[in-house]
Amino acid sequence: MGFLFNKKKIHTPEERRRINNDKIKSLGIACFENLPMIESSTDVNLKDIDTICKRAIASLLTIQVACDVASGNDYEESKVFFTDFLNRFDVSECLLEKEKKMFSGEYTHQDVLDISWTYEAYWSLVWALGLVNDMEIPDNICDCHMAVRLVGDCKNYKSFKKQCKPRDIEEILDMLDLYYRYHWAVVDKSINPKTSIGNLNPNVVMERRRGLEWLISQEEDWNDISLDT
Repeated sequence: MGFLFNKKKIHTPEERRRINNDKIKSLGIACFENLPMIESSTDVNLKDIDTICKRAIASLLTIQVACDVASGNDYEESKVFFTDFLNRFDVSECLLEKEKKMFSGEYTHQDVLDISWTYEAYWSLVWALGLVNDMEIPDNICDCHMAVRLVGDCKNYKSFKKQCKPRDIEEILDMLDLYYRYHWAVVDKSINPKTSIGNLNPNVVMERRRGLEWLISQEEDWNDISLDT
């Protein structure tokens, strides 16, 4: 059973921290009770739906090229195929600097690995857009087939946006706060092996937090966002 947040309930930062601390402890995950609080909804600005939609689509298409490279598939064929999709969805101008390298052929092995993992940051965005519900406990990677279908089944940008039902800022902040606390636990685990993190997948936690942080960040490039704990 996952955690369901009440969209109509507005939590103060203190309440949000207390509720999520209780959830984490109930899962047997290490909890830093006094970890700083996420801002109130009155102190943050959520990116607009077009910005979120276009970031989601651009990242998903770039991920496919990275995955093709990682799998040893024909790079030129993949680049041409997904460049067509970039143009079809009108997101060719929405690529991040690292993503541009995937289409220019200037990528490194590390770029391929990093972009492949952004499936999870993408998952946070499509969750925020109301397209998926599976953000409960990050113990496994996202459903990659579903992730692809969310864009692949659409004819163009308009049809993708039409299916979106964006979540309330309060629900997004509740989830971000929870992932912030998950992230603290997995980082502490890397320093103190005895720290309990249950079944959390550290890479999934970090990338999903990156996506959630980007939603309220002033940064355009999610690779520039600090993920300190």
